[in-house]
Amino acid sequence: MKFIGIDLGWKSQPSGLCHLELIDNKLEILDLDRQESIADILNWIDNCVQKSESALIAVDAPTLIPNATGSRICDKLTHKHFGKYQAGCYPANLGLPFAERTVNFGLELESRGYSHAPKIEAQKPGKYQIEVFPHPAIVHLFSLERILKYKKGRLHERRLELLKLYNYILEILPSHSPQLSTVNLGDFISSIPTKGTELKAVEDKLDSIICAYVAAHWWYWGEQRNLVLGDKTTGYIVIPSQLKTASCLA
Repeated sequence: MKFIGIDLGWKSQPSGLCHLELIDNKLEILDLDRQESIADILNWIDNCVQKSESALIAVDAPTLIPNATGSRICDKLTHKHFGKYQAGCYPANLGLPFAERTVNFGLELESRGYSHAPKIEAQKPGKYQIEVFPHPAIVHLFSLERILKYKKGRLHERRLELLKLYNYILEILPSHSPQLSTVNLGDFISSIPTKGTELKAVEDKLDSIICAYVAAHWWYWGEQRNLVLGDKTTGYIVIPSQLKTASCLA
């Protein structure tokens, strides 16, 4: 089973891409990349996953937006359940500039056979896609009291927060189930840069790892150890749970 994480550029900026595969019950990092155009991202996916292979794609972007204005229910639920961690997400509606790009991306995945999976039978092969949101996922996966603030602020402070995320991925995800092997992470990311453009590139790739891991966690455990905010009709976000037994939030 393969897992693809996509930190999608909501407008025209590059997207972070991660390709994991479950081999001998361990997640192996096969590729980390960045691509800018939707066509190039889809081509990268097609090269990673053959038509006969099973895969779950996790996208950090609103790919289902039924509402013309305001916020989706799942957007509001992130503030309700994760606001105390500063992990509420931006509102999404069809009137916003990014909506056409993100919704069309989800439709492109559907045309390739990746069906939306806000409900899933754990460990069942198939082709699926889900929407994810790294901030609350990071809080739960690493038992944090607030988000890691690597997206905004002074460059030095952002770098320190991104270094924390890198070390959490390196040291903690190998202890979770499913287990992420990070022995070759340094082949893709050897250090945390000090320049802004280079830092953003690493940020995108680390976010894509989180997305791909959430995909694997959702497929491996289903609702037993994950939360689902919203549903397929109104839009949804899948988030790993710290609880031993998770339930859908609505």
